Amino acid sequence: MKRLSVLSRLWFVLLLLSWVPQAQAVKLKPFILGDTPPGGAVEVVAKTEAALQAQGLRIVGSYAPYPGATVICATNDALIAAAAAAENGGFGVAQRVSVTEVDGKLQLAYVNPAYLGTAYGLGKLEGVSAKLNAALGRTLEFGAKGVEARKLVPGKYHYGMGMPYFHDVTLLNKFNDHDTAVATVEHNLAAGKGGTKKVYRIDLPGKQVSVFGVGIPQGDGPDDGRKDTDKEVMAIIDYQDYRSTAALPYELMVQGKEVIALPGRYRIALHFPDTPMMGKHGFFSIRSSPGGIKKALEAVAGYDKQKGLSASGL
Repeated sequence: MKRLSVLSRLWFVLLLLSWVPQAQAVKLKPFILGDTPPGGAVEVVAKTEAALQAQGLRIVGSYAPYPGATVICATNDALIAAAAAAENGGFGVAQRVSVTEVDGKLQLAYVNPAYLGTAYGLGKLEGVSAKLNAALGRTLEFGAKGVEARKLVPGKYHYGMGMPYFHDVTLLNKFNDHDTAVATVEHNLAAGKGGTKKVYRIDLPGKQVSVFGVGIPQGDGPDDGRKDTDKEVMAIIDYQDYRSTAALPYELMVQGKEVIALPGRYRIALHFPDTPMMGKHGFFSIRSSPGGIKKALEAVAGYDKQKGLSASGL
């Protein structure tokens, strides 16, 4: 009887241990809904920028990807340091905040630093989160049912079999030196190549790394049939009550002599992890988007399909 009691206790302890990891599993969501201040769109954007600056965040750029939406991009020393310390960490150096009109009302939202920091190998970015919470508020997390932190890290997260991981970066072009690569990107963004728009540029100190925020307002044009513009992509996958406009813009990074970007199939899926494969709002409806986005970013990088990768630039 005593032996049975000991076995029963042991069974209970093992059962408890098997349950604890599940109970403690941390699930993260890609976006946070803030507290929208009163006023019209222009006033709310101005108040949002002022609130970010009051918390020590520097506004590096903003743009309207389509009517009724504004995205503000900001950074600070902590975010830059985290980005500089991680492999390909520059992709996460800019924090994105959105003000979007939905059914006649404005929504203030921003990318969850813990979610993106985990996915890009920057850590949970608690300090950055605290600054954003103080500046913008924190009503709720949204954008997915939640992804376990341990499954979100580089090398772990991908949408499904055959889909890319964080480290599967796309090489857009290659040059003889870093300065020529940066000058080429700057020149082509100024010219609107690929139907693009420059939103920001952030240089990582002490490194040959320059990160560009690239909007795609025009792309190949609305009659091309390729869903590559910000509006076309988001009109299909960003349809829920709370809008994920802060998924924009895309990042292009000059790292040494190379111009690289995250594959569209990884980046879009990361920001919209619960999107189904099929259906009106599924990935199949934007199946041309990753290729269209890549084509636009290649134009910015100066890639010529006929000539192949460049070695000279301008």
